[in-house]
Amino acid sequence: MADYTEQHARSGIDADLPAIECWPNQYRDYEISISMPEFTSICPKTGLPDFGQITIKYRPDKSCLELKSLKMYFQSYRNLGIFYENVVNRVLKDIVAATNPIAARVIGEFSSRGGMKSVIEAEYKPS
Repeated sequence: MADYTEQHARSGIDADLPAIECWPNQYRDYEISISMPEFTSICPKTGLPDFGQITIKYRPDKSCLELKSLKMYFQSYRNLGIFYENVVNRVLKDIVAATNPIAARVIGEFSSRGGMKSVIEAEYKPS
């Protein structure tokens, strides 16, 4: 597709976003699931808004995500031009960097556009 450029494809990947804060985990062997049902970003190609739900599922090791900072992090996507696939992979990368979890999965369920709905999943499993 000649209309899509490398600039479109990389849009948002390296954007400066607010830090995700953490607090010390007190327990072992459990999973945390966090959903952001009103996620919004901007399509870097069309400039139109994208809507969806982002779900984070992770098994904490020494740190847990602090929810207020996570909310501010998600709000920073509101005016960011970024493709769905990049959103999900960027969120996973930032969650792993912040918490160093035992395992993590990010699921992006994006609202229908043009009669199609996209669900993007990315997973982290340390080796």
